[in-house]
Amino acid sequence: MRTTFENSRLHSRLAVLTLLLSFGCWTQVFAQQNGVPAELISTSTLPHFPYNATNKSLGQLDSNIGRRVPDFVLTDLKGNKTAFSDFGESEFAVVVFLGTQCPIGNAYVPILADLQKKFADKEVKVIGINANLQDSADDIRKHVSEFSIKFPVLIDNDQESVDLFGATRTPEAFVLDRRRNIRYHGRIDDRFGYSFKKAKASRNDLEIAIQELVDGKEISVAQTKPLGCLITRNSKLKQSGEITYTKHVAKIMNDRCVECHHTGTAAPFELDSYEQAKNWSEMIKEVVQQRRMPPWEADPRFGKFKNDLRMNQDEIDTLVAWIDDGAPYGEAKELPQLKKFVDGWTIDEPDAIFKMPEEFTVKANGVVKYQYFVTQTNFKEPKWIQASEARPGNRSAVHHIIVYVREKGSKRMSALPAIAGFAPGEEPMVFPKGTGYRIPAGAELVWQVHYTPTGKIETDRCDVGLIFCEEKPERAVEMNLAINRDFVIPAKAKNKRVVARRTIKKDVELISLMPHMHLRGKSFKYVAKYPNKPSEILLSVPNYDFNWQHRYRLAAPKFIPAGTVIECTAYYDNSQENPANPKPDQSVRWGDQTFEEMMIGFFSYVSAKSKN
Repeated sequence: MRTTFENSRLHSRLAVLTLLLSFGCWTQVFAQQNGVPAELISTSTLPHFPYNATNKSLGQLDSNIGRRVPDFVLTDLKGNKTAFSDFGESEFAVVVFLGTQCPIGNAYVPILADLQKKFADKEVKVIGINANLQDSADDIRKHVSEFSIKFPVLIDNDQESVDLFGATRTPEAFVLDRRRNIRYHGRIDDRFGYSFKKAKASRNDLEIAIQELVDGKEISVAQTKPLGCLITRNSKLKQSGEITYTKHVAKIMNDRCVECHHTGTAAPFELDSYEQAKNWSEMIKEVVQQRRMPPWEADPRFGKFKNDLRMNQDEIDTLVAWIDDGAPYGEAKELPQLKKFVDGWTIDEPDAIFKMPEEFTVKANGVVKYQYFVTQTNFKEPKWIQASEARPGNRSAVHHIIVYVREKGSKRMSALPAIAGFAPGEEPMVFPKGTGYRIPAGAELVWQVHYTPTGKIETDRCDVGLIFCEEKPERAVEMNLAINRDFVIPAKAKNKRVVARRTIKKDVELISLMPHMHLRGKSFKYVAKYPNKPSEILLSVPNYDFNWQHRYRLAAPKFIPAGTVIECTAYYDNSQENPANPKPDQSVRWGDQTFEEMMIGFFSYVSAKSKN
């Protein structure tokens, strides 16, 4: 199911390459352009790159043009939690950072109001964000009222959005396309400054950028230098020298990073020592501020998950302050006990390890069909699985592994229950205490392995580790799915909706959810449509990422009554705006290969406990 570009060497090391790219390890640096004013960076003077590339020119502004802004949740003026994704699937967004006391920012409020009116029928939404430490919620509400601001204003007490956009001042404007890539960043125009005020702008930068985006044109001037009041950062206020690796940072690394970043895993380097954390500190700062790491795409308003990877704002501020202070070590006696991992496993030491029956040789080039292998377990009695993890023997050549289980003597090689899997970003299966998955006596393991040639001959022999339940569990884990195979995503479609449903036949307790799409996947949502009460969102993934295939494990099993319909809704972007889209000029249907598409909402549950 989980495949990659079969004919491209560029993607042959997708699992590792994805992590490297996530950490900003660019392979090219743009040459400095000549004759461009320091305060302007024009896309017309730079090579054309897809929207997710970085249009950066050395010696000029540190550009964030092309950065994709992940979804985030702030507070509106009424105190309600509001997500960035709530402002529409297809609209363009203009985000402006505001303050209640900044004279330049206040001077631009009427101009922003005019822009909102002018582009209201062009799918353009103006959104204000106040992330100033000195502005209380009451201050902001009063400011909105006094200046008659009609567009929505969000309050960011934790300054999360400041990092995500790379904002530094008020007012500072960002124009985003449908995929929430930053296409323009900078000033509104050149009318107001620190020591001047003009009746008319010589260039209406923000308005021109919006109009060009609406017209489907390349933005002629993608970045300008904003003038206004600096946003004081919380992380800068932490006392120098008080934050150390041993007392503060090691615990954060332990809790958030080292499970993936230790020897023998897919991560490109380790973070389980002071030297490693110090040596990678600047990269760590960038990726945590931009929320690229740890990877987690779920909307925090819906559902609580045991494996939630997100860092909270205090953890991020602590890391940034430590790095900015030169990464001091501290006192050795304050170092916490670090996690220990067994031979590269992320689960605890397996009770049983099974390998593919033989080593497989991967050819240097071309397409390798899915390979299937069978391994005997030789179990004398049924076994109950608490956790499982599949591992490639050669990560550079393996894109995905699925380990199925079948009865001894069966000839089936597909449509079997899966007990473990490996794919970019996929986590091990771990079931709640008191539950487990039953493997029958004498069962056989069927391996489906997808290999991607690397340009040279490779060999591989995968293995899978199983942790058994300490005793027979009270309830058996069952797997299910909502699936839609009968869809067509038209060529160039930007927001194609596909729905799948599954009716639950008995009372159950839901334990995990795992959405699956391919490269055109844009967003995915699970909704429980109950028979006797209002519907409920179980999981929302506003920015689906094929490279991080999370299994979202609920913090506590959730009761789902019989008759409930699990409805999964997916959106796909088959346009040229999707940088991962291999063929935007062709319609797409269901298929195993990545250049085709899938729509599956996996979920697992146990039978509900008797109410008697």
